[in-house]
Amino acid sequence: MEAFVNHHPSFLLPTCKGIQVITIDSIIRIEGISNYSKLFFLDGKTLVVAKLLKWFEEKLTEKKFARIHKTHLINTKFICQYVGGTGGKVGLSNGEWVPVSKRKKQFFIKSWMAMSA
Repeated sequence: MEAFVNHHPSFLLPTCKGIQVITIDSIIRIEGISNYSKLFFLDGKTLVVAKLLKWFEEKLTEKKFARIHKTHLINTKFICQYVGGTGGKVGLSNGEWVPVSKRKKQFFIKSWMAMSA
């Protein structure tokens, strides 16, 4: 029997149904909801898990993810547009708009520009 080989960066995520292999490039964004996090995937599916957003932030910041709000962590490769304002908002490739907090705005723009270079 041939072993399954995953050629895309991924991580193991404990869920209520067991352990799931999550391909990092398939995650568009993650939203923190109290003590849970909701993952939004490229294929339109979502997954709610009992993990804090901070857990994902620690795992994914080096993988081009940015914490742009206290409740939002986004995959910067799916950013299509940034619109300014008090904090501003980010347009993602799936058509969603996610707010950028006033506190995180400058750091986000600076780090996003660096990632894009």
